This record gives sequence, structure tokens and C-alpha cells, in this order.
Amino acid sequence: MTDQPGYDALAGLYAKTFPQPYETSLEQHAVRSFADLVKEQTLPGVLVDVGCGLGHITNDLALQGLEIVGVDPSTQMLGRARSSYPDCQFVHDDARLEGAASGLMVKAILARYSLIHIDPDEVPHVLAVWVQRVARGGVVLIACQASDGPGVTEFDHRVARAWRWHPDTLAEALKAAGFAELWRTVSRPDTEHRFPAIHLAAQRT
Repeated sequence: MTDQPGYDALAGLYAKTFPQPYETSLEQHAVRSFADLVKEQTLPGVLVDVGCGLGHITNDLALQGLEIVGVDPSTQMLGRARSSYPDCQFVHDDARLEGAASGLMVKAILARYSLIHIDPDEVPHVLAVWVQRVARGGVVLIACQASDGPGVTEFDHRVARAWRWHPDTLAEALKAAGFAELWRTVSRPDTEHRFPAIHLAAQRT
């Protein structure tokens, strides 16, 4: 499992900086729309929130009636999540779901700003694991900082190495793994955000 010492060290600062689940109404709309897709499914299993961090969105979606498990490689972030949301389930693991989360039956996956910290050369393996874990018809939602240029671009994230994905490149990676794009939202940079951001929903084919 890939640990995140940077997030361990800055967990307290993150809690102060990001006290709410969503920074924008578009983010909330995208995640809630994805939650509606999950609710429409009749597949067994749980929604896995990969890179759940402080647990805000795990809790928000649990309050929407979803059976959800938050997963994160940072022990300090998980500690704060468990303290804030004792009724939610959290597991110490990373996006590969090959450690403590390996026994979960997965019906859907949410990964907001977590795949950005995985080397692009390793992302196909992560997606291949997901396609094995999610039943046909299951859905995933990936959010990340985006790039207007083609391909994948490394950027200066303050906590850990990180990469921005062009939306089409992300969609192509998902397609190669066995997921078909359903929809995407793209927001433009503003005074609070340096880069475009994408939420991309896809379905296991």
C-alpha cells in the first residue's frame, strides 16, 4: 500500500481549510447525480469512496441513503474521519483496494482528487483492478484537476506528487480498462482554483 505522509502531516490544516464536503455547487451536483446513478442500481455491494480524506463526502452520501465505505492511505486523515463521523465505515487502504479493502464487495467507486497522486503509468493497473471488482453495469466517478493540453501533466501539488489529466485522456484510460463514459462536467479556473477540474462518470461494460 502507498502511504501518504504528506497528508498525515497536514491533516489538521486540511480539516481547517476544507470544513465542508464541497467547494462549489457544481461539485455537489456532480456527486449527487452520481449518487442517483448508484441508487438506481440493483447490484450487491457497497460504494467505495477512494481517497475519502476527512470523510466529509462519505458521510454526505451515507446521509443520502447509500451504503458506503471510505478508504484512505493516510492514517491521520482516517483518524479525523472516524472521529467526525463515527457512524460511517472507514478502511485504511489505497486506490488499488488490494489491502484491507480487498474483501469488500464493490458496486460502485467514487474517486475525487485521489488518482492524481498515482503515477500515470500505474493508473491502468488501478483501473484494471477496479474493473475486476465492480460488476457489469456498476458505475465509477473520477474527479481531478484537468489539463487543456493533451495527455497527463505533472503539477506542483503542495502535499505530494500529482498529475492533471486531459478529460479525453482520462476517458480513454477508462475505456481501455472496460468502462464507458456516461457524462462529464468540466469547470474552468477561477480566483480559488488554478486549473480546470473534471468529474467524469463511467459504467462497467
